[in-house]
Amino acid sequence: MAAPTVRKGESYRESAKKKDVRLMNIEAAKAVADAIRTSLGPRGMDKMVAQADGEVIITNDGATILNKMKVEQPAAKMLVDLAKSQDVVAGDGTTSVTVLCGALLKKSLEMLEKGVHPTVISDAFGKAADKAVEILTASAIPVSIDDRQQLIKAANTSLSSKIVGQNSGLLSPMAVDCLLKILDPQRPDLLDLQDVKVVSKSGATIDDSEMVEGLVLDHKAARGAGGPTRVENAKVALIQFQQVSPPKTDIENNVIISDYAQMDRILKEERNYILQMVKKIRASGANVLLIQKSILRDAVTDLSLHYLAKAKILVVKDVEREDIEGRVLSDPTLHCLPIAHVDHMRPEKLGHAALVEEVDLGKGGKVVKITGIENRGRTATVLLRGSNKLALGEADRSLHDALCVVRCLVQKQYLIAGGGSPEMELSYQLSQWAKTLLGMESYCVRAFAEALEIIPYTLAENAGMHPIEIVTELRNHHASGRRHHGINVRKGTTSDMLEESVVQPLLVTTSAVSLATEAARLILKIDDIVPTR
Repeated sequence: MAAPTVRKGESYRESAKKKDVRLMNIEAAKAVADAIRTSLGPRGMDKMVAQADGEVIITNDGATILNKMKVEQPAAKMLVDLAKSQDVVAGDGTTSVTVLCGALLKKSLEMLEKGVHPTVISDAFGKAADKAVEILTASAIPVSIDDRQQLIKAANTSLSSKIVGQNSGLLSPMAVDCLLKILDPQRPDLLDLQDVKVVSKSGATIDDSEMVEGLVLDHKAARGAGGPTRVENAKVALIQFQQVSPPKTDIENNVIISDYAQMDRILKEERNYILQMVKKIRASGANVLLIQKSILRDAVTDLSLHYLAKAKILVVKDVEREDIEGRVLSDPTLHCLPIAHVDHMRPEKLGHAALVEEVDLGKGGKVVKITGIENRGRTATVLLRGSNKLALGEADRSLHDALCVVRCLVQKQYLIAGGGSPEMELSYQLSQWAKTLLGMESYCVRAFAEALEIIPYTLAENAGMHPIEIVTELRNHHASGRRHHGINVRKGTTSDMLEESVVQPLLVTTSAVSLATEAARLILKIDDIVPTR
């Protein structure tokens, strides 16, 4: 293709200082993008992140890697924020968005060196991104929320690039079922992943993970005096501020005892005080007691546990405040109202469940399972198992990504093919569109189209294939109208991604293209760094 004619005023020379600042910013951002480029795709490498406190994380999730990286340069920090934004909007595609932004900046640098003005590049990139979203939306396939298999396919694609990819047969249906449990068909856009509680316990394999039809508390039953560990037809009381233990004096006050009679009297009063409390708890009909963690005094004493055990009441102490306020315990799941004082215990404030039992997880410790809850709200609980802390952490992050992908599909019910095919199709369509434009704009749009090829190129490179051959072959497929062709990493060739069931939500790719372009334009427009004291 002949070089575009340069109109008057389109060639641009900048001062040395501005050039140096822009170059420094672009190089720093490219360095960050290159650092995580090798972790893109199903055959991507993993990063071991060693933190200052000695903790180690093994992951290939772009947002997690960038979040833990110590980045000082301001422009490079923008790429870290870019991955966070993609994580918030779509929950997946965090590596893709960073790599794409790096490729756009690389192309921008080439054009700047040829004398194209940064504003011209920025405006053309903005138009190209809008056109890209338009093309993607036009080629997307509508999907129904009721089509469970399609949702599972999308979750499988997300998990295929993770360390736990071999467990996608278990984790993908689990993620879909969790989302369908918390989904309100009347308001599908108001999906809150806080309603999915994940309890992670080590001491088993990921295959032992399960979705629990009820609630799992990461605590064991307090049974200092041989109290029950299993209660059927449970009535659950949640005590929030008052502890089942004798009162204490204020910190600066002392009680001085001068003889044994006074000591006996205090002990007798303590016994009576606790006994009265236990009688009131029993009178309300409660047979399971959840006590919130308190820093003021002990939740329960050995004496109170003894009386509660005699009354056949199962006690779970030190329940975290987040569990109570996180809309899992109080209203939506158990329907038990927090009780500030035992005098206020009423049968209507209790939650009802068919079974509350302590479950032994071997070396992973013990948990309390509450199942068969009456009128259960829109919440879900997953008990995640793993061989060690590293595997558990990565499984938790991967499950979160799968949940986010399904949430994207619920919010914007369109699927597109995966495996680098949407980027390749965009590259081809934008190259054709660039031929209809004039001047520098045409040149910049073509550069944008070429930058999109970085995704299929990197996927092929990370899979140990010949990237140039594969990308050229893909280009031919898309020019021939086979728009769903992408890279089949398992077979080491190109094939139709829809036939291979490699699909992803439309929202993941559209937000990646829009956010990467936005960040690249922002970095391009900076021509000076002003330090302040």
